[in-house]
Amino acid sequence: MASVEEATRRLEDGARGKEAPVLPPRRTGHGMSSSSLLRRRSDRSVLSKVRSEPLRRLLANLQEVFLGTKLSPLFPAVPLAIAAQCFDFGRAWVFALSMVGLAPLAERLSFLSEQISYYAGPTVGGLLNATCGNAPELIIALLALQNDKMEVLKWSLVGSILSNLLLVLGSSLFCGGIANYTKERPFDRKQSDVNLSLLLLGALCYIFALVLRQSASVGEGDAGEGAALSLSRSCSTVMLVAYFGCLFFQLKTHRQLFEPPEDEADSDDDTVSDTPVIGFASAFAWLVGMTAAVAVLSDSVVTTIEAASESWGMSVSFISVILLPVVGNAAEHAAAIIFAFKNKIDITLGITLGSSTQISMFVVPLSVIAAWIKGIHMDLDFELLETGSLVMSILITAFTLQDGTWHYMKGFVLLLCYVVIGASFFILGPSLDQANATNSGVKTIPTNSVKA
Repeated sequence: MASVEEATRRLEDGARGKEAPVLPPRRTGHGMSSSSLLRRRSDRSVLSKVRSEPLRRLLANLQEVFLGTKLSPLFPAVPLAIAAQCFDFGRAWVFALSMVGLAPLAERLSFLSEQISYYAGPTVGGLLNATCGNAPELIIALLALQNDKMEVLKWSLVGSILSNLLLVLGSSLFCGGIANYTKERPFDRKQSDVNLSLLLLGALCYIFALVLRQSASVGEGDAGEGAALSLSRSCSTVMLVAYFGCLFFQLKTHRQLFEPPEDEADSDDDTVSDTPVIGFASAFAWLVGMTAAVAVLSDSVVTTIEAASESWGMSVSFISVILLPVVGNAAEHAAAIIFAFKNKIDITLGITLGSSTQISMFVVPLSVIAAWIKGIHMDLDFELLETGSLVMSILITAFTLQDGTWHYMKGFVLLLCYVVIGASFFILGPSLDQANATNSGVKTIPTNSVKA
């Protein structure tokens, strides 16, 4: 493994116009990140004319961070969203611009964590990739929790899982199947089986929380509600243990199961070579800055979602479940579909199933634990429509992938399932919002009023 000093020297030689030797490719997480596909090759021929070495390094750094992605045209939405917030252009505009601005920021977080992994090692890099992979969802969840918007928190997380399992995976299977329609193609089930088993464990916890909460509301009163809350907190602890156990399994003992075949990883001429392009200190500084920008835009999304709902004539539940996850994770969604077009379905499954697993088994239980610490009543009961949609999506996806083959018809069915769920939330959204407004006054309770 190359040292940090050696890697830095190679990058500096590349900035001076010399050909930088290629470092051995190192894969983390799901083998090949979505940012590698969305990266744009940087032309440094113009920068070579700059005589000042510090200035040339700074410009090269800015070029890689802001122009080194195919989503760079969306970056102006970030300052526009902040300006709309400061100058009161309209809360609906703030919401829309913030959603659009989250897309390139999320892709850059993945890119920067990938850059840090070259210097920090595969284990630390894998953990960082796993944490930053769904950073917007995690930040939105924590900010919604801080603003006591429990339903927005739950709807956004449910929507992220649904969009990954049905919309993104369905689109990938459909488009990739059409492009490779000549025959039914196999894929390696080992990776998908691990993720689906964790998703089924999460579905079990959600069902039990729903059943116990419903039974408590029928006849057991506060005691039953306290039992449902205790069960949710216990299940959240189990889910976090399972998730970190999966990370150990993925990054240490069975790392080879989560790496794409060499012919898939190395045959793509459109992706940028798997080498670091910025230094460790720069990558870390940019990662902190991008995370802060994501936090600012996420806070705008959480605080203006009701205004956008009124302005657009859509329910908050529909915007949270359908629109917000689609726009916020546009980078990962596009990469998964393009990988399927290139007949690299194992990487597509790693992106879609891995992201769903992370949200279901890490972000959701972490939100419950954080609410517990703050003394806020939050459980794993996502209500009947949300839990039913989530559980059925997991089961349909598991049945779709059980035989280890894929074709466009499987993707077509998943897409239709997503259309049905989207229509359900669009039609029933106003009643869900009304029920949320009715129950919003009983969401926060003293810490000692419910037995842990």
